[in-house]
Amino acid sequence: MGTSCGLISISVFQHCLVSSHLLMSVMSWERLNITKTVRKYSIDSHLNPTGSEFQSGPILDAIKHDEEIDEEHGEGAVSLYGRNFDRIANQHLILVVNFFAPWCYWSNRLKPSWEKAAKIIRDRYDPEMDGRILLAKVDCTEEVDLCRRHHIQGYPSIRIFRKGSDLRDEHGHHEHESYYGDRDTESLVQTMETLVAPVSLESKRLALEDKSDKTKDPKRPAPSAGGCRVEGFVRVKKVPGNLVISARSPSHSFDFSQMNMSHVISHFSFGKKINPRERSDVKRLLPYLFRSYDRLSGLSYISNPSDSNENVTIEHYLQVVKTEVMTRSYKIVEEYEYTAHSSLAHSLDIPVAKFHFELSPMQVVITENSKSFSHFITNVCAIIGGVFTVAGILDAILHNTMRLMKKVELGKNF
Repeated sequence: MGTSCGLISISVFQHCLVSSHLLMSVMSWERLNITKTVRKYSIDSHLNPTGSEFQSGPILDAIKHDEEIDEEHGEGAVSLYGRNFDRIANQHLILVVNFFAPWCYWSNRLKPSWEKAAKIIRDRYDPEMDGRILLAKVDCTEEVDLCRRHHIQGYPSIRIFRKGSDLRDEHGHHEHESYYGDRDTESLVQTMETLVAPVSLESKRLALEDKSDKTKDPKRPAPSAGGCRVEGFVRVKKVPGNLVISARSPSHSFDFSQMNMSHVISHFSFGKKINPRERSDVKRLLPYLFRSYDRLSGLSYISNPSDSNENVTIEHYLQVVKTEVMTRSYKIVEEYEYTAHSSLAHSLDIPVAKFHFELSPMQVVITENSKSFSHFITNVCAIIGGVFTVAGILDAILHNTMRLMKKVELGKNF
């Protein structure tokens, strides 16, 4: 069975940090986490890029946890609420916050390690005497507005705040990073030591200007708003299948009600990309061809999650028809046109953006046949003969009309 190439460029209003892409077909063929030919960029609410290309990195690997669960871990992390978050963030040069949900399995796995690491860090860096680093936690089931303000969709989410609340970017958002490394106590403590090492106790200016090597630390910038731009191409078999864009992670749980799969499609097509010269040549031959080549281009599909409109999955049903055009030079131009029907549906599972494609068994073949010189002469003669014939008919009608009028006049005289 052959393959076809699909070109995509979609802006999804969902963070890139834990998104994945899934390909499925009716032949039981499945591919998860397509990253080799698909790129992801964080964007703001105006679809403008906010940083460099997002790399999946350690998120695809198994994250290490403590093997033994100690129920007597104690409380080492400081609980934060909407009323004290900004004040505490402003008091410490580095604030590391665990946004969790009590119902989340992975949050409960992290809890003992987090509390132990927080207690160790507090003993080493006394918040009253030192104040360079503090580990805290936020219960997102209680502080819904606070977690929504920081765009928390997956649990647990560990955020690293390097600046106080009085220092924000031009959009009014806190500058922060996300941690996706191992979650055992030893790894957490080592990471916190790495964060605080470059920060001098005597100079807070160095702490505010510090930019540690992000290639060694398992953390990446987290978007403060907006979503993700997904672009690239994937190879699919020429059988019905699905392309699914969703948020998945081997060590996170998600709040489905906070997932927003609204998206704007910049470009979505099948087949190889035609260069501008070939496209202009084909359009010169057939001006009405390829009107359905990029049917979804520029269309927006917006869903506003609310109390009555949550867990919304946006589905696109595409019927693909292969079209071949043979030019005068006998070079075949292959194109895949498609029709699209879209709908919004409530899902019991995690919301996704789904593209269901089905190739038609029919194929359109368009050929350009050059006509011979004799055919041209025949057409010219036919035109000339037609002109003489029409002229003869008009002359006969005029002549007969004049004769009739003369007879009428002669009849009146007698």
